[in-house]
Amino acid sequence: MFAAVASLTLLGAALGVLLGLANRLLRVEGNPIVEELVDMMPGSNCGQCGFPGCTGAAEAIVDGAAPATCCPPGGKALAAAIAAKLGLSVDLSGLADDGPKIAAVAEELCIGCCRCSKVCPTDAIVGAAKQIHNVMRDACTGCEACVAKCPTEALAMRPVPVTLQHWVMPKPALA
Repeated sequence: MFAAVASLTLLGAALGVLLGLANRLLRVEGNPIVEELVDMMPGSNCGQCGFPGCTGAAEAIVDGAAPATCCPPGGKALAAAIAAKLGLSVDLSGLADDGPKIAAVAEELCIGCCRCSKVCPTDAIVGAAKQIHNVMRDACTGCEACVAKCPTEALAMRPVPVTLQHWVMPKPALA
C-alpha cells in the first residue's frame, strides 16, 4: 500500500515538473498591442464588427484589415482611444454615438420565448420559459444582439440611467 502511494506521488511530482518546464520552454508569445486593444474593448464578443470576438477584431485592427471604428458598442470613445494608441488618423464624423445604452424589456410585450437570453454574450438577460424576462444593468454591454432576436419587439436599447455611480457634473456653459 505504501509503495503504491509513494510511486503515484513521485509520478505526479515528476509530471508536474515536466509540465512546468514545457510551459516555460514552449510558450507562444502574443502581440502585446493586440492584448492592450482587447483590454480596451467592451469584451462582449458580440460579433457586430464582423469578426469572431474582440480578439479577432483587435488582430484585424492591428493588421490593418479593419478600421479603428469597427466596434459599434465601443462607439466614438473607443475608436478615438484605438486611433491614439496606434497613431492612426480616424474620421469620427460618420459614427453615430448617442452614449452608452443598455437593453430594456417592455414587460407587456415579453412572451418568455427565451430567444434573447440564448444570444446574450454576457448572460445579462434573466428569466425562464413563459415568464417575463429582465436585463441586469451591470452585465449588459449594449451589443444589441438580443434586440434582433426578439419576435415581439419587447427589447429596446435605452440610454444608461443616471445614478449616483454614473453621474458626472456637466461642464458650465460659456457665456
